[in-house]
Amino acid sequence: MAKIAPIMRIGTRGSPLALAQARMTRDALAAAHGLAPERIAIEIITTTGDRTQDRPLAEIGGKGLFTKEIDLAQIEGRIDIAVHSAKDLPTILPEGLVLAGCLPREDARDALVAPRAGTLDALPSGARIGTVSLRRQAMLRHLRPDLRVEPLRGNVETRLDKARSGAFDAVILAMAGLRRLRLADAVTEILDEARFIPAVGQGAIALVARAADPATRNWLAPILDAGTGTELAAERAFLAELDGSCRTPIGGHARLSGGHLAFRGIVLAPDGRDAVPIAGDAPAAEAAALGRALGREIRAALPPGFMGAGTGGP
Repeated sequence: MAKIAPIMRIGTRGSPLALAQARMTRDALAAAHGLAPERIAIEIITTTGDRTQDRPLAEIGGKGLFTKEIDLAQIEGRIDIAVHSAKDLPTILPEGLVLAGCLPREDARDALVAPRAGTLDALPSGARIGTVSLRRQAMLRHLRPDLRVEPLRGNVETRLDKARSGAFDAVILAMAGLRRLRLADAVTEILDEARFIPAVGQGAIALVARAADPATRNWLAPILDAGTGTELAAERAFLAELDGSCRTPIGGHARLSGGHLAFRGIVLAPDGRDAVPIAGDAPAAEAAALGRALGREIRAALPPGFMGAGTGGP
């Protein structure tokens, strides 16, 4: 029996979390259009970020390292849709590609896995805590300068194993990823978003399409979540105003409720000694304008040289 050709091709990284997110997208599309999931192919694309595990991302080009090979496959027409963790997306997409929208957002908060201490405040002085994210490193140093904050890369299971084995006293991961991988039982504390501001886009699955492919964008429309799109519009506008990259510790999180958007942001020195927070709110229709205004306001409040180079990811 001849194999039926797929009618749509999804491009994704090959990590367990990336594949889980691609399958969520495939299954949502199949249900929305009354198709068998097999009619939508998932194409695994290895990125430079996946291949390079021995150096901080900022040293080799930043967060775009997790997207550029997928971008090329999309521009060349080898895939139709790209599925990304929204926090991995550069603030400006390559020419010809657009953010079509997002699936409904998961929990945007950071999660602590500290099998022996339990909570961030209970970690003993000098405890070793692992994360590759510059934002998380800076926030940890700001809140707990007595901890040993060290880089830790690898997939989610690899980092959990470091905490379970005692190689690290604790690790910090995204709550959304743990839930999508059904590993949330490992979490010992969900970090309050007001105290530990998440990365821009954290918890959201972003769907990228070609700008000149309206048919695919229409095909995606039934599974897109407008509320998540509104939150991301504010967050990404905030990041764009700050020219945020993997070299700057920036947090930004918007929460939509009843047609109103509340936003918290922060910029930190890489060593965590100084932090400049900001907050604001606006009607949902003014999401991007709110993000831009708060980005400009916080930039004006930063001391000269505050946004220096660092190492790591968001």
